[in-house]
Amino acid sequence: MPRPTSTLQRKRKLPTAPLPPAKSTVVPTADSDDEEFGNGLLDASFSDDSDSDADVEDQDEEDGEDEEDEENDETSDSDASADEFPELEDDEESAVDSDEIPSEGENNDDDGEVDASGRKIVLDSAGNPRYIYPEVNPVYDSDDSDREQKNTIGNIDLSLYDEYPHVGYDINGKKIMRPAKGKALDALLDQIDIPKGWTGMLDKNTGGDLKLTQKELEILRKIQMDEVAQDGYDPYAPTIEYFTSKTEVMPLSAAPEPKRRFIPSKHEQKRIMKIVRAIREGRIVPNKPKEPEQPKYYDIWADNAPERPDHVMHIPAPKLPPPTHDESYNPPEEYLPTEEEKKKWEDEDPEDREKDYLPRKHKALRLVPGYDKFINERFERCLDLYLAPRVRRNKLNIDPESLLPKLPSPQDLRPFPTTTATVYRGHEGRVRALSVDPNGIWLATGGDDGTVRVWEILTGREVWGLKLADEPVNSVKWRPVKETGILAAAAGDDLFLITPPIFSPQTEELSRQVLEHGFGAAAVTASTTTNGEPKKEPPAKWARPITTSHLAHVTVQITVRHTIKHIAWHRRGDYLATVSPEGQNRAVCIHHLPRHSSQLPFRKSKGIVQRVEFHPSRPILFVATQRYVRIYDLAASTLSKTLMPGARWISSFDVHPGGDNVIVGSYDKRLLWHDMELSTKPYRTLRYHEKAIRSVSYHKGGRPLFASASDDGTVQVFHGMVYADMLENPLLVPLKVLKGHKVTKALGVLDIEWHPKECWLFSAGADGTARLWN
Repeated sequence: MPRPTSTLQRKRKLPTAPLPPAKSTVVPTADSDDEEFGNGLLDASFSDDSDSDADVEDQDEEDGEDEEDEENDETSDSDASADEFPELEDDEESAVDSDEIPSEGENNDDDGEVDASGRKIVLDSAGNPRYIYPEVNPVYDSDDSDREQKNTIGNIDLSLYDEYPHVGYDINGKKIMRPAKGKALDALLDQIDIPKGWTGMLDKNTGGDLKLTQKELEILRKIQMDEVAQDGYDPYAPTIEYFTSKTEVMPLSAAPEPKRRFIPSKHEQKRIMKIVRAIREGRIVPNKPKEPEQPKYYDIWADNAPERPDHVMHIPAPKLPPPTHDESYNPPEEYLPTEEEKKKWEDEDPEDREKDYLPRKHKALRLVPGYDKFINERFERCLDLYLAPRVRRNKLNIDPESLLPKLPSPQDLRPFPTTTATVYRGHEGRVRALSVDPNGIWLATGGDDGTVRVWEILTGREVWGLKLADEPVNSVKWRPVKETGILAAAAGDDLFLITPPIFSPQTEELSRQVLEHGFGAAAVTASTTTNGEPKKEPPAKWARPITTSHLAHVTVQITVRHTIKHIAWHRRGDYLATVSPEGQNRAVCIHHLPRHSSQLPFRKSKGIVQRVEFHPSRPILFVATQRYVRIYDLAASTLSKTLMPGARWISSFDVHPGGDNVIVGSYDKRLLWHDMELSTKPYRTLRYHEKAIRSVSYHKGGRPLFASASDDGTVQVFHGMVYADMLENPLLVPLKVLKGHKVTKALGVLDIEWHPKECWLFSAGADGTARLWN
């Protein structure tokens, strides 16, 4: 079906007098038939009455000619669009037309009836009655042929009408035809002038061209030129002064002047009399002639420069010493050096020379060469002026004793160990570690000879000994449970769990049952597999030593991959941790005694681990590396805090029985007290040792004591009171220096430990002895 080239607007002229019935004429187009008009595609009509203007007839003739010219162009387009818009049969057309809204041009006179009100009643596609009202015939003359057809489709996207020849419906339900486009529109635009207000843009509501008025175009121009769009705006209007620049003098109040304004002031009279007395006494000379100012000359070689008047305590800058005769360009002969003196001056180092120059004699001043050290001397002079004091400062006369804190007397803090009570001798070489059993009766020691010895504390008698290995025993620890007697000793990469034959038969039997209970659980665990593959190699190997060997009293032997340096028991005795500093990621290993299993709590080691300790009451693990002490929450498996002692290399640390304070010993001779509730940095730093600190220990029996051992051969005992009041800081008082161990090969006291009940202190020294201090 050919596309319409133009849509003719309907013009009507309504006269005031009665008019004859209008004839409806249809403008035909090429190859058009009644069906196309019946569909409303090119529906247009004109009012053909006697009063129509001649201009309208001429416009109709021009439109007819334009349509005849465009017939040839659309004939070729009609063939191409035959498939897109195929012709419909009569039945199909009637079926399509039945669903459409009948327009005003359609013939429905035969199908409808007119009621008394003049309404025409027709049936719609659903069979319901539909009323068609007659057109309103106004009395006045009007011409609405130029009125804009308003699209009533609402907020509907026009893209939905792309497949239809119309773009919506007007207020009467008639179709609004799509404006002409394409070649016919281009040909039409070439023949006509561009109307005013034409923008070339599309109106979204009507689908036609968007036209702008001259006022709107002027607003757009002003906006593009960055001007104010308001009409009549003058950007160069004169400034309106809201406040005048003239100052007007006016009284603040109309009150009469007070009486005191007319009476002489007594204060001014006193000042005048004071000046009069000064004039009479000659202290003030009125109209004194000024003396002519004379230029001031200063003696640059004077020893004392004049004081500055601005500050009494000012110190003048130091002056250079005046030149001597040997600095002259023509010195006397006795100031000239000899050949020997020249050679001696040249052979000396520049720092050892008495003078930086040798006197030389020149016949004239113009023959004096440049001084090669002039810049160096100026620079040193600037340093002297920069570093020289300029103001006198009074020294504070403070007694140094008054700056020391007031501490209680050590005599008031008794009891604490003061003397050597017992010396335990028997080891060959250094005694590296010691431990006191929970009952406070037996003392276990380990040394470089590879033996573990058990001593009776009160008598100092050796009651039992065992040779574990050819390597030194680095650590020994009793299990902190009074019902059993289990001793853990580390030699090399082996950890031995021993039941010494010094207890009652019931205690020994209970101790063996505790140690052997885990072999059954370990056997079941080792036989299990995961997905047909054997489990990974465990971090430690639990085994039973041969009973016929010399290790008869060793119940369990645990083998790790690296040398064990430290052992730490949990307070319940079910877990113990070992430290192997060379193991890196395997440095810390926790062993579960009831199940004979071991695990590595850390996948990656943050530094070289030195010591580990369990919290006295909570599931917390303290791990000390070279510079930090990290606190891990075992229940949540997270890092809770990191203590920063500031030491270069941590050697040992211990946790207070209350769990809120930690003491740290370092190889740089410092003992640091940490209050974990206060800060991550040390609360107090104690520097009393002359050499590296090897071991520190708290008293676990409820006494406010702690001690430190050093390579200088001494043991320092301190009073450390921790108060229940969180607002009061701990009280630290040095009590006693215990001397008795001999320094052997630059090593002194290697380990210390307190008695669980009494205020007794045990120490292990590099001289091969262990001592009891009470």
